[in-house]
Amino acid sequence: MTDLKALHDLTGKVAVVTGGSRGIGRAIVQILAEAGADVVIASRKLDACEAAAAEVRASTGRRALPVACHVGHWDECDLLIDRTLAELGRLDVLVNNAGMSPLYERLDAVTEELYDKTLAVNLKGPFRLAVLAGTHMAAHDGGSIINISTTGSLVASTHELPYACAKAGLNAMTVGLAEAFAPKVRVNTILPGPIRTDITNVWPAEALEGGFVPLKRLGEPDDIAPLALHLASAASSYTTGASIRVDGGLTRKV
Repeated sequence: MTDLKALHDLTGKVAVVTGGSRGIGRAIVQILAEAGADVVIASRKLDACEAAAAEVRASTGRRALPVACHVGHWDECDLLIDRTLAELGRLDVLVNNAGMSPLYERLDAVTEELYDKTLAVNLKGPFRLAVLAGTHMAAHDGGSIINISTTGSLVASTHELPYACAKAGLNAMTVGLAEAFAPKVRVNTILPGPIRTDITNVWPAEALEGGFVPLKRLGEPDDIAPLALHLASAASSYTTGASIRVDGGLTRKV
């Protein structure tokens, strides 16, 4: 009989989660730590990372390293990987979760600065982190890279087009790196639909009810985290190069 708990056991592993102090990233940090992993919580705000790390230590007993990192800057990406290896001694899981989608009034009002910043955080930084992590994993005990994209990369909106373009690039990157780092490293993508996070705080009440979603509700960060655990663990040992939608059926409806 298959031992599901053993398949999902991450004891002795080290996981890095960018954007790990809140929202989807925070939920992923928690479930990986509960499965036995030591975690590195990275985001731009060190105080938020420190607070999340304290909560993880108290609730799971796992090691939790807070690191300030702007993933749009390659030098900070390099330092994140270096600190992980120096302080925790290994790297088994990378979750590229950090992202941003700045608002703009109309497409011809998109500035070069906004476009470059959006691509840097959502694609350039994740590329650098994945290449560094994947190279290390392939030379050691293997591992798993999980990219957090969006269903908006499949059905792009004019209101967040630079973001959708960057995430579509992330989807393509997943396929390429899955081949590049096989067979020791698996690379997969999760594509969330509408998830209740800080971003949805400004949504109108009708949208928050989720009536436009076939499952009639918005998703929660805890709807994404179990899939991240699955992809991080031996339970998905034959899954790589995959893009998996978690959207309440929304993209099937469009």
